[in-house]
Amino acid sequence: MKNYLAKLQLLYKVSKEMSSKPRVLSEDGLLSRCKQLAPSLSQDKHKGQAGRIGVFGGSLEYTGAPYYAAITSLKVGADLVYVFCMKDAATVIKSYSPELIVLPYLDHAQAKVKIEPWLERLHVVLIGPGLGRDESTFMVIRQVINLCKKLRKPLVIDADGLFLIANHIELIRDYPAKLILTPNIMEFSRLVGNTDAEKYRENSSDLFDICPNLTILRKGPQDIIFDSKVEAKVTSSGSGRRSGGQGDLLAGTVATFLAWSLQKEPPTENEKTHDDRALLAAFGGCKLVRECNKLAFSKLGRSMTALDMTHEIHTVFDYYFENKKNNVGHIFD
Repeated sequence: MKNYLAKLQLLYKVSKEMSSKPRVLSEDGLLSRCKQLAPSLSQDKHKGQAGRIGVFGGSLEYTGAPYYAAITSLKVGADLVYVFCMKDAATVIKSYSPELIVLPYLDHAQAKVKIEPWLERLHVVLIGPGLGRDESTFMVIRQVINLCKKLRKPLVIDADGLFLIANHIELIRDYPAKLILTPNIMEFSRLVGNTDAEKYRENSSDLFDICPNLTILRKGPQDIIFDSKVEAKVTSSGSGRRSGGQGDLLAGTVATFLAWSLQKEPPTENEKTHDDRALLAAFGGCKLVRECNKLAFSKLGRSMTALDMTHEIHTVFDYYFENKKNNVGHIFD
């Protein structure tokens, strides 16, 4: 009887370990699927169908970050991008580009009333680039997240938005739509309360219990993307140049890819396939930005900045996501 019970306990332990072990997705397989995400360019489409993205960020001190996130989202292929910022940042951001719709509502006395009608039309909301850490701003962002929850809006949270979440984790409890967090290693440690970089999945278990719809993109030498069931790594080398703004480029790119991926039908209840559309979007964003970094660096070396990377979006997108071979293939290969 004891031997029988011991065998049962062993089988239970093995079964539990197997069920908790994530399925690792290949880079080639994910890239192949990413090529199917971009909506076709057709005369029958209407403005806005390829993505309406809202970027929440932009303060007196930080105007570049929301611009980089928004303009990258637009250049990757979103039709319309709205920037919700502080009044002091609005004119500056507008001067960077006439293509962005800039709304100075974050410090408005009736911020929630002003913002809510715009939220309803957005496909994806990005919170964090250039947000700052002013408590009055965080108060508005908490209201925005609760509105997004009510409206079931897909959400990407980056930068100072992650600082808010780390201190108010209840904001994402049972979030009803896809949610992507994009921390670097230090931000990730703050989120999970642990500095052991290798045990990223074990350290994230509480986050997945709080928010089953969560996907984490942990940025680093290799970007690691994972949810409660599957994971992937992006190993493209990029370059050693790390100028300010590259994380904002990534956040904007992921937001556009997420809008596209969610236009695809999810797996049905009869299918055993896990709904990894958020992970797919994060992978596409990582791949595109790393290759833009590599191509821009090959031309400019140490003088390369984040703005230079945005100029390579078209070439990289054609090569990796449209199967259009060009004269820079030797750099990628």
